[in-house]
Amino acid sequence: MSEMSTLYGVDTCAIMYSPYKSQPEVWPSPMGFQQVLSKLEMILEMEKSKNMLNQMTFLSQKITKVAEQLKNHCKENWEKEITQVIFNNICGKRVIHGLNFGALSDINLLLDKKMSDIDKSIAALAKAPLNPQEVSSSSSSSIVSLPPMTMVTPKVILRTST
Repeated sequence: MSEMSTLYGVDTCAIMYSPYKSQPEVWPSPMGFQQVLSKLEMILEMEKSKNMLNQMTFLSQKITKVAEQLKNHCKENWEKEITQVIFNNICGKRVIHGLNFGALSDINLLLDKKMSDIDKSIAALAKAPLNPQEVSSSSSSSIVSLPPMTMVTPKVILRTST
């Protein structure tokens, strides 16, 4: 309890019951407990309920938070797994052939998301000035003009087994 008091900068107290002791243990002391209670009684009723949690509410909030974190981690892992499948296929490992329709649909969803991200990046870059004179003199980075790029379409290369 002293750690909570120090960490959060609030007065804390506790009554701890034990099946091994006939009397409950009071922290920090019976007098300190009375002081915290008297301060609590001075606070408005609405303010009290805003800051007080019972164990059930506390655990329910923690479970909700951890469930959300689990959901986010599962989504990240899914994206990493699908990205790995895509890269393996690009490298010629032919892992897509053994996948079911659901997995192929997941690959399609991720590719759509990546394409959308690329389109957003292109749009953001299109709005950025390419001419160094348009950039303010306070900018510390310098912009280098690149030669125009041409799109190259890859040719299909048939593999022959050796």
